[in-house]
Amino acid sequence: MRLARLLPLLWIGAWAPANLGAQSWRTVSMSRQASGEKQLDVQIRYGAGRFTVGPAEPGLLYKMQLRYDEDAFEPVSEFDGRRLRLGVEGGGEGIRLGKNRSNGELEIELARNVEMDLDLKFGAVRADLDLGGLALTSLELSTGASESVVNVSEPNAASMRRASFEVGAADFTARHLGNLNARNIEVDAGVGEVTLWFNGDWQQDAAVAVNMGLGSLELRFPEGLGVRLTKKSFLSSLDSEGLVKRGDAYYSLDWDTAQHQVTVDLDAAFGSVRVVWVR
Repeated sequence: MRLARLLPLLWIGAWAPANLGAQSWRTVSMSRQASGEKQLDVQIRYGAGRFTVGPAEPGLLYKMQLRYDEDAFEPVSEFDGRRLRLGVEGGGEGIRLGKNRSNGELEIELARNVEMDLDLKFGAVRADLDLGGLALTSLELSTGASESVVNVSEPNAASMRRASFEVGAADFTARHLGNLNARNIEVDAGVGEVTLWFNGDWQQDAAVAVNMGLGSLELRFPEGLGVRLTKKSFLSSLDSEGLVKRGDAYYSLDWDTAQHQVTVDLDAAFGSVRVVWVR
């Protein structure tokens, strides 16, 4: 069912031209001072290379440093007072750079004190994203054939409606998901290894939906968090350490008395699912 959706992603990640030709690399830096902005729609697009995101220094709305091939790409830095677009354009957003994709690099810093809807889309990258301390009201993250780590190192300064992670053929890790302060978290994963850490400072109960295609999924829950897990699966195996089955669901031992409760709806096709409890 889900495998048909994965084929285009796998084909794009594997294809590369035989001769890339000469490349002309440039490094540019762009930034903007904050001037009283209260809310932003932020869109970031990057195809291939190294990609990092983190919080900016006080007084900055954003800062972007980009190393790119100027024969194939153009930097994007557009701001109209409400919408901010950053990243690159051209070359299929860099997805076809193949083995030379690691030569490019994009570093972005975003303001801490401005509420934002954040939309991230990247392809064949090595991503290291720290969203800690930002004021996120929604999050949309989409990856291709990537190796990505998302860390919410500090609590979100805003209440988030929804966080969505769409992961292609990837090695994907998300840490401190409790710091997102999100009512709804969705993870749609294709092929690869996915590790979700639900530690952090939980401020509210949350509903989590995880769809997993082919690969391994590890769910890491902190002790003291109430967990209810329901599972729809085809051929996946479940290692439900620390959970007891009641009816059609699995519950943590302290579900009824936990200060915060997280409901996880799991739909896994082929692969394995493991539950781990951490301090």
